[in-house]
Amino acid sequence: MSTERPKAYYTAVFLRGSFRAIKQSMAGKADDGMPCWLDTRMLGMLCRELKACSEEPTLPAEAHAALESAREACDQLLSRCPGGLDSTLCHRHLDAILEALQRAIDALAKAPAPAAPSRWQSATRYLLHGWKRLS
Repeated sequence: MSTERPKAYYTAVFLRGSFRAIKQSMAGKADDGMPCWLDTRMLGMLCRELKACSEEPTLPAEAHAALESAREACDQLLSRCPGGLDSTLCHRHLDAILEALQRAIDALAKAPAPAAPSRWQSATRYLLHGWKRLS
């Protein structure tokens, strides 16, 4: 029985940290009307990573929907950068991405249901238990 988290969980945590750092490093505040200038190469890289994460075939439906929502918000942000948004709208896009990533992380953090032991595992346990009784 394995309780490891899927790779998508760690990718989503990395992406959330990256987008949070971008938001905190912005020159304009959430209520400023200043133009927003973000590094489009970095946003493009994060958006590609988000797309790859959302396309993993083993994702739970809730996590997949949240990652798709984050990817769409990232695509919208990237289509208007650099200089196409003011700080208020840029913060809104980043908030939407961060919120969707948090939903995905929450969905991926749920422990998977334990797999039923196979016949081989059951037989092994039975034999080991028998050996312990004889010892």
